[in-house]
Amino acid sequence: MALITPVIVSGIFAGRVGFLPGESRGSAIAKEALAGHCIIGPGGIAGDEHADMRAHGDADKAVHLFPREHYDALAGAFPEARHLVPGGLGDNLSTLGITEETAFIGDIFALGTARLQIAQPRTPCWKIDARCGVEGVAAHVAEHGIAGWYFRVLTPGGCAAGDALIHTERPSGAISLAYFHRSLRARRPALEILDRLANAPGLAAEWVGKIRDRMDWLQKNGDRN
Repeated sequence: MALITPVIVSGIFAGRVGFLPGESRGSAIAKEALAGHCIIGPGGIAGDEHADMRAHGDADKAVHLFPREHYDALAGAFPEARHLVPGGLGDNLSTLGITEETAFIGDIFALGTARLQIAQPRTPCWKIDARCGVEGVAAHVAEHGIAGWYFRVLTPGGCAAGDALIHTERPSGAISLAYFHRSLRARRPALEILDRLANAPGLAAEWVGKIRDRMDWLQKNGDRN
């Protein structure tokens, strides 16, 4: 069931591993716009590299979308920050008109001839602060749940900037990324809520394990402060 109005992908981005200023650890957070026809394979956008395959680039983190709305919000909160433009914080796709409030885990989209499914939210890391040259940006992103999300690739295909991202399916029992974030940010969420999160259709197995571990901890520790 399609519930989201199609939005235009205004930019498609890929990056190569390099080094952030003052850092010895590699990163491909800096992305460049791709012109013309692009290929989306099982591992993501062709030509897009990942410095740390433990954190990026697996099948459930193949393509990262970061809503352009969030760049505007971050620019207002951190006017001194650098690289707050599409592709600047590791995003592969840039759109306007869809955010965590309207995007649901498990949602399936068509982009060109590819089919993508939302698998999980992005978890912001230290590289965001290093890239922006300002401390606190990553924490702000995490607090407000504006990190964007990752797609898995259901069907590889081709696409180009200017193509529409078309919502084609939402599984029964799906939950929004915003609800997912708010629930996990709660100090002691109800076990029933955590169980619903863990059972969200399409959720990456990594997140299912994390949520189940938290449920186990809460059960063992009862109402202890």
